Order: sequence, then structure tokens, then C-alpha cells
Amino acid sequence: MLQPPGRLTMESINMRHTLRWRPLQTPCSTAALYSVQYQGEFERTAPNVTWLDVFECQNIPHTHCDVTLDLVSDSDYNIRIRAQCESQISQWTCLSPPFNRKDTLLTVPQMAVSVVGYALLVTFDQPPPTASINVTVWKRGDQAQADVYTILAEEKVLRVAALQEGAVYCLKAHMILEQLSQTGSTEIHCVPIKGTHAPWKSTTTVVVTLVLMAGVLIATFWTVVHCRAHDIHQCYYKEPLPSSLRSNDFVQTALSMYQVEECDIVCVESHDSGERDHLRPGLSPVHYAI
Repeated sequence: MLQPPGRLTMESINMRHTLRWRPLQTPCSTAALYSVQYQGEFERTAPNVTWLDVFECQNIPHTHCDVTLDLVSDSDYNIRIRAQCESQISQWTCLSPPFNRKDTLLTVPQMAVSVVGYALLVTFDQPPPTASINVTVWKRGDQAQADVYTILAEEKVLRVAALQEGAVYCLKAHMILEQLSQTGSTEIHCVPIKGTHAPWKSTTTVVVTLVLMAGVLIATFWTVVHCRAHDIHQCYYKEPLPSSLRSNDFVQTALSMYQVEECDIVCVESHDSGERDHLRPGLSPVHYAI
């Protein structure tokens, strides 16, 4: 029989539970493998006492196991582990005392603050899934009038709106686990509220834009009215069309091509009597136009 793993400890921080143990001390020609089981209140009090396998921690070569997803209630859990080297299997070693997730260590939350317009956006880095966070917000110099906001871990972002422009707001936060334990507070963060552009600035911008546009239009109109014709032609010179493309020349050229030619009519008669006899009756002499 192999010696069982020793020094079982549970490291639980912010509701994340990791079981750790000492590596196998017995020489093994291959990598030693470990398997973890747990037993909750139901399995412990049932007529047939049973143990459940931690699915992700069966025949693993590591010396640690994340059991967070298996320990889902606030009851006491028995946890045990054994080692295997080739065909040899060790005895089970149990964690002592049993573990309860309410004993987890809560750390101060990691808080980030940003300003958007007249609002504060407060975010937290990976808080425990079952915890809640209290955020205290007050105007600098008036902490007695502070407001307290509570958000759940899954909400991730807290938005504090309708704040006074130009004022400086301070805030701090601490984490609570099911009203049983809580962390210390974060450091105090103070940020100014600059807001968006003031309304009078927007109005001034519109007025200045309208005045500039009106000035441009007036200058353009005055230039068109008072500028002399020859100055306009000098500024906007127009290249004349070639004579072949002018409309009047083209029309005249086209008409000249279709003028009727003058001609004289000449009557030619044949003096050959033989040819005259062969002419059929009713035919007149041939006329040629020259």
C-alpha cells in the first residue's frame, strides 16, 4: 500500500475554494495520480453514507484541486483524497476539520471609478458570485450626508447619476457575504464632476456660427453687385469656341451644301433617218441637261 497524501489544506479566498496537499513521498516509476471526493450534509446523513467524486479532480497529476463548483451550500463538507501509482492505491486521507464555505476569506474589493457626464460609474474586479457590495458616496466636506448603494456581484457596474457639476465626490466600498462577514473598506476615491459643456457655451457657439455665415453671405452678395463686368470676365475668362463649332457657321455651311445647281436644257436630235424610223410612235426626242 502507498502512503496516503498528507498535509491537506483548504485555501478559500472570495468564495473560491482550492484543496491542496503534499506530493506523494513514496517513489513511483510513473507520475502519481490523485482523486478527490466530498461528502455534504445530505450524503453524510443518508441511510447509506455515500461519497461523491469531484468530477474535474479524478486521476490528476497535480497537487491541487478547485472544488468551488461542488461546495454549493453553507453546510460542513468532508473532503478526502487518495493517491495511485501504477497498480498501487493508497488509503483515503480526510481534510480535518470539515470545511464550510462561510469561512472563506474576503478581501477588499478592487474598485475602479470613472466619470461620464454628471454620473459616476463604479466597477469591481471579479467579486464573489454570492457577495454584495456596499458603496458609500458623499460630497467632499459633507460625509455626514453620504448615500449608501448596494449592488450584487453579478451586476458588476454601479451608476450614480444626477451629480452637481463642479463638485468633488468621494466614495469607498466594502464587500458583504450573506450578512455573515464583511471586508474592510477600500481606500477613499475622490473625483471631480466636470459635466458636459455648459448651456451658455452651446448658445454662444450657435450665435457665432450664424454671424460668420451671415458675413460670408453678405460679402458674396456685395461682390456680385458691385464688381464690374470686365473684372468678372478677367476673373472668369471664357475660352471662345473654334469657328468649326460655332452654330451660325455650321448652319450656313450646311445650307450651302444643299443649294440647287443651275443648268441649261439642250435638245439633241438625231439625223439618222434609220434610227428615227425605229423610234416608236409617241416618243419625243431626248433632252439632256447640261
